[in-house]
Amino acid sequence: MPRMPPKPNHLMIRFALYGCTNRPFNHIVVIQNRKNRNAKPLEQLGTYDPMPNANQEKLVAINFERLRHWLACGALCSKPVEKLLGLAGLFPIHPMSYITAQRNRKKAAEKEAEEKAAAETEKSESTAS
Repeated sequence: MPRMPPKPNHLMIRFALYGCTNRPFNHIVVIQNRKNRNAKPLEQLGTYDPMPNANQEKLVAINFERLRHWLACGALCSKPVEKLLGLAGLFPIHPMSYITAQRNRKKAAEKEAEEKAAAETEKSESTAS
């Protein structure tokens, strides 16, 4: 049986999960694609805090100069990082961002309709009594 050539080893820009239980925190790092998620990276490009703060904001800090440097060197981005950079304006907006927004709007509309129906039934029950 012929030997298969080895898969290419390339650079990835991806999230490295830090933080603790129920409090995730991500570093945006450049790392070889075959390394473990939290292996020592070549460089840390930024941070991402997915938990909303008091103002309902998810905080992101990115060094765009170094990010452009690594992209010019041929590094590839993972899908979650592509979505984040699309929202930041560096890449085109990822199609899944539109789909997620549409799902969130639909879920909010359904929740609003449920609350409205519950309020109407409560109102009709109070007037009947």
